[in-house]
Amino acid sequence: MTSIADTAGTTGAAATPAAEREPLATRLAGRLGGGAVRGFLLLVALFWLMPTVGLLISSFRAPTDIGTSGWWKVFSTPAQLTVNNYQNLLSDHAITSSLVNTVLITVPATLLVVVIGSLAGYAFAWMDFRGRDWLFLLVVGLLVVPIQIALLPVEHLFRDIGIFGEIIGVILFHVGFGLPFAIFLLRNFFAEIPRELLEAARLDGASELRLFTQVIMPLGGPAIASLGIFQFLWVWNDMLVALIFSNSDSQPITVALQQQVRQFGNNVDVLAPGAFISMVIPLIVFFAFQRQFVSGVMAGAVK
Repeated sequence: MTSIADTAGTTGAAATPAAEREPLATRLAGRLGGGAVRGFLLLVALFWLMPTVGLLISSFRAPTDIGTSGWWKVFSTPAQLTVNNYQNLLSDHAITSSLVNTVLITVPATLLVVVIGSLAGYAFAWMDFRGRDWLFLLVVGLLVVPIQIALLPVEHLFRDIGIFGEIIGVILFHVGFGLPFAIFLLRNFFAEIPRELLEAARLDGASELRLFTQVIMPLGGPAIASLGIFQFLWVWNDMLVALIFSNSDSQPITVALQQQVRQFGNNVDVLAPGAFISMVIPLIVFFAFQRQFVSGVMAGAVK
């Protein structure tokens, strides 16, 4: 008959964590390996952030200091730091107006792509109409059309209708080339929503509009947020489209900064802070919606 002591000893041995039963050398090797990976990732992150840090420090240095020494010299002579560059930036009407133009271009171009792409994605995923599959194949085919091919035809079209050089022309171009990817992404995401949810909502008398706003949109929030971030970053950082379809009154910050570079020099006191501001705003947007972005990516990966 098994004694109580034997039972207690067996129970205690079974309750011992598996990690404590491993050899000490194995546990140390695992911890050292994890520390080495973290150290390597930290070095990669620092290396990746080095240009950003250098640009930030350069934006606070005088043009003479920038031209004579590297940005790392500020650690030995911190007196080089000054806010005069940002004062010059705020007093430069071309830079400030171009920053406003960038917002006026990016926000509508992002919202229109998200709204139209969501409606079209829902229609392709859950609405039956003639030629649906062929139209979706046409949308997918537009993904492989390079932007460079459409620059001249669209430029002639915009001149004929009188919007060439206007902000609305830049917005429409970004919307037109952003919609194929948006429709493709959201259609595939919406198609994975369980059909039973939609059928239950229809049995309760929900219309297609109510079904879209109260069922599809909440469930597709992560994918929509990911699309919005991608579209925002693409439009904000674009220079090719803005360089062709905008003029001096409608140019965004990327074109305005490019014009600060001249043959025999540049306005570095305006270029450095302007470049940092144009870079830090997308970073703020990305980190503000980072959770939704990661949720959208993970949801698409799982499905």
